[in-house]
Amino acid sequence: MPKSLTVAQYMVKEVVTVHPEVPAADGILLLLKHGISGMPVVDELGNMVGFLSERDCLKTLVHARYHNLPTTAVRDLMTTEVKTIGPDVGILEVAEIFVNNAFRRLPVIEGGKLVGQISRRDVLRAVEKLH
Repeated sequence: MPKSLTVAQYMVKEVVTVHPEVPAADGILLLLKHGISGMPVVDELGNMVGFLSERDCLKTLVHARYHNLPTTAVRDLMTTEVKTIGPDVGILEVAEIFVNNAFRRLPVIEGGKLVGQISRRDVLRAVEKLH
């Protein structure tokens, strides 16, 4: 595979995002509405402050229900330690990250700002175009 294939060439640039103060139920509805398994959480300046996944939602909601705790906002559900990559990372390196981790998608950050997102499927599209 040519080394010149990069994340920037295959990432999605129009990413569904959510603000940390959005009600948790609305964040879950966004995931369902867009048919996605996760999305970046960004502040009003476009800085990524977390990631909201289906798994985070299920895990937190089950825990909250068990302990009778309220979950009021996306910030209560999101993961704050998020693996990110830059747009110049090679597709092969991204494929290795996906092989070695349970991630389905990775936020793409440049200059501290969210500029896109790349998924396993995007990587497969890159590989498919080579044949």
